[in-house]
Amino acid sequence: MASLLLRQRRVSVLGVSRILQAVNGDSSRLQPESNCRTFARFGVIIRNYSSGKGTAKFDFTDLTRPHTWYPNARKKQRKVFLHVGPTNSGKTYHALKRLESSSSGVYCGPLRLLAWEVAKRLNKARVPCDLITGQEKDEVDGAKHKAVTVEMADVTSDYECAVIDEIQMLGCKTRGFSFTRALLGIAADELHLCGDAAAVPLIQELLKVTGDDVQVRSYERLLPLVPLEVPLGSFSNIRTGDCIVSFSRKEIYKLKKKIETGGKHLCSVVYGSLPPETRTRQATMFNDASSEFDVLVASDAIGMGLNLNISRIIFSTMKKFDGLEMRDLTVPEVKQIAGRSGRYGSKYPMGEVTCLDAEDLPLLHSSLKSASPTLQQAGVFPSFDFIYMYSRLQQKRGLYQILEDFLENAKLSDNYFFANCEEMLKVAAVIDELPLSLQDKYLFCLSPVDMNDEISSQGLTQFAENYAKKGLVRLKEIFSPGSLQVPKTHSALKELESIHKVLELYVWLSFRLDESFPDHELASSQKAICSMLIEEFLERLGFQNPTSRKLNSLMAKKRRQYL
Repeated sequence: MASLLLRQRRVSVLGVSRILQAVNGDSSRLQPESNCRTFARFGVIIRNYSSGKGTAKFDFTDLTRPHTWYPNARKKQRKVFLHVGPTNSGKTYHALKRLESSSSGVYCGPLRLLAWEVAKRLNKARVPCDLITGQEKDEVDGAKHKAVTVEMADVTSDYECAVIDEIQMLGCKTRGFSFTRALLGIAADELHLCGDAAAVPLIQELLKVTGDDVQVRSYERLLPLVPLEVPLGSFSNIRTGDCIVSFSRKEIYKLKKKIETGGKHLCSVVYGSLPPETRTRQATMFNDASSEFDVLVASDAIGMGLNLNISRIIFSTMKKFDGLEMRDLTVPEVKQIAGRSGRYGSKYPMGEVTCLDAEDLPLLHSSLKSASPTLQQAGVFPSFDFIYMYSRLQQKRGLYQILEDFLENAKLSDNYFFANCEEMLKVAAVIDELPLSLQDKYLFCLSPVDMNDEISSQGLTQFAENYAKKGLVRLKEIFSPGSLQVPKTHSALKELESIHKVLELYVWLSFRLDESFPDHELASSQKAICSMLIEEFLERLGFQNPTSRKLNSLMAKKRRQYL
C-alpha cells in the first residue's frame, strides 16, 4: 500500500546514521539572511541581560535567565495558583470554572484531545472559544478565549486568566521546554497550573525571580482507588468496565483477541499511534452504556486526554520498553494510569486496580503508596532567535552542526536542562543537504514527523525536497487520493497509521507555509478517511454481530462524504 501512496522512495531514517557520520562535510548551501524582527526581539532580550554599562559582547549561548525572554509576562505581577492532586480529584475542573468566568483567557493542554474537550465545553457554556492546535484552527466569532496545545501558546497576548494542564510535564525530556515556555511566558493576570504535587517546589523556585504571587491548592481523589490483593488470573474474570493495559501495540491486539474469544465481551482499543479522532471514537463506544464494546484494551495513552468510565484497571505487565531498555514502570506512570479508574460522575462508586499476574502486585502496591519523586529541573530549548544569531558566527555550517555546537556550548542554571532534541537532529541531518534557509530548516525540524517510522520520514524528505526545488508542494505529487482502503492485516494497519502521520505532517506544514502547501483541505479529508478506515478495521476484529455490521455501514456512509 505504502509504495502506491508515496510515489518515490527517498532518504529514510535508516540512512540517517550514515548522514550523521558524514555531517562534517560541506553543507554550506545555507545562506542566512538578515532578519529585522529577530534583531528587534533580541534587542529586548539583550537589554534585559545587560546592566547598561560597558561594551561587553553579548553571549548568545547564555541561557541562564530564561524568564527574561518574555517581557510581556514580566510587565505583570501574576497571581499563580497551583492546583495539585491525584487523577480524578477535580483540580482541573476548578481551574476551568475560573477560566469560564474570566473576560479573556487561554487553556494550554498537552494533547489535542484535551484542547478539543475544553473548547467544546466553553462553547457549550456560551463562552466563545477558539481551538488552535498544530493541525487545526477553528475560530469562533467574538471569541476572547482559546483552547490550545501547549506548543501553540501565545506569549505575546494579554489574558485575564490562563490554565496550563499537566504542568508536571515541564520535566519531560522531550516536551518539557514547551511547558516551561508557557509557565514563564504567558502574560495573564491569573495563571492556574494543574498537575502533580511533585512539581510544586520546582515551580516555586523558578518563579522566585519573576515577582509572581504563588499559592498552592491541594485536592484529594473524589472517589477512592482500591488496589486489589489478588490478580486477575483467568481472562474469564474480565467484566464490563474493565481496562487492561499493555505497552505493546502487538500485545494489545493479542489481548483483544483473547478477551473476545471468550464470547462475553467486545473490546475498544486505544494506543498512541492511533489517530486522535479514532481514539476518541473508541473511547466513546466504551463509555456508551448501550454499546456492546464494554471492555477497553489500551496503552498508557489513556493516562491523559480521554474521559473514560473505567471500573477496574488491570496491568498486563509492570514493565515497558522506553526506547532504550525494558524497565519497570515508574511511580508517576503507575499512578497516572491507575488513577484513571473510578472517574467521578460515572456509575462506579470506586476505582479498582490490579495486575494480570500475581508477581506484579508488589510493585503495583508499593508504587501507589509512594510519593512521586520531586521534580528537580525544567526543560528549555533555544528559540529560532538564539539559533539564528548564533549562526551568524557559523556561516559555513548547516543546521545540524549549528544546533550541536550551540547545545554543547550553551550555559544553563541548575534549575533547567536541555530538552532531548534527537529527533530534530535526525531531521536536520537529512534536510541540511537541501538549499533551504535556516528558518525553513528549523521549521521542518520542529514538525511532528516520526523519524523512526520509515514512511513518515520519507514523507518529510519528499515534502522538503519539493519545497526546496519549487517552493510549492502539491499533495497529489507524492500521494494518491482514492487509493486508501480498509487494511486486511496488522502490517497493512500499521502502514495506514504511518500514512496518517504523513497527511498530518502536510496539514501541519500547510498552517505555517500555506502558500507553499496549498492542499490543506484535501490532506484533512484524506486524514479523516484514514481514521475511519482504521476504525473500520478495529470493528472487523470484533464479532460480526448486527451492531458491528451497522457500525461498518455508518462508517462507509461517512467515508463516502469525504470522497
